[in-house]
Amino acid sequence: MQDETGTPLSATDPQQPAPTSSHAEPASHGARVSRRGLFGLLVVIAVVSYAADQLTKLWALATLVPGDPIDVVGEYLRLNLIRNAGAAFSIGNGATWVLTLIAFAVLVFIIVTARRLGSVGWAWALGMLLGGSLGNLTDRMLREPGPGRGHVVDFIDYFGLFIGNVADIFIVSAAILIGLLALRGVGVDGRRPERGRHEAGADA
Repeated sequence: MQDETGTPLSATDPQQPAPTSSHAEPASHGARVSRRGLFGLLVVIAVVSYAADQLTKLWALATLVPGDPIDVVGEYLRLNLIRNAGAAFSIGNGATWVLTLIAFAVLVFIIVTARRLGSVGWAWALGMLLGGSLGNLTDRMLREPGPGRGHVVDFIDYFGLFIGNVADIFIVSAAILIGLLALRGVGVDGRRPERGRHEAGADA
């Protein structure tokens, strides 16, 4: 019982609301930071992939002679410079304009999808896909015979069956990673259907 009227309630009174910190951050702040960080990771991977592709192509053009392959691992892996009018691994010759439009569509898909990014695995996959696609698209836009019809520089000969470049390696690696993420049920936003709630970042 209180001794005097107007005496304040004790600090332990269960009816008194607990004090809140003036420095508390909104619950969504961490998610925003995480998404920003994942997008940054995507950009870094894309830049590294693109630079690796373009630098190796410049090296191949300056060093290799078309029609004069160099053995790296016997006849199983060679350096063999060609100009490719088709898609990855010389597939689809004669459809350069169509392939250029497809490459632009892939870029739009990546940009739109990246807005929901919440998974490290997807950041890697989209980064490699973006860098590789930009690498080959640069060739199609800037190399002969003209914009949109340019031939891609290929120089890695696999078993004498097909010839590709570093951009193709990143594109194929991205496709494999996307397949693995799909098998695990990891969405672009980091969610798993069976869990039903947001789970970002750690799902890779």
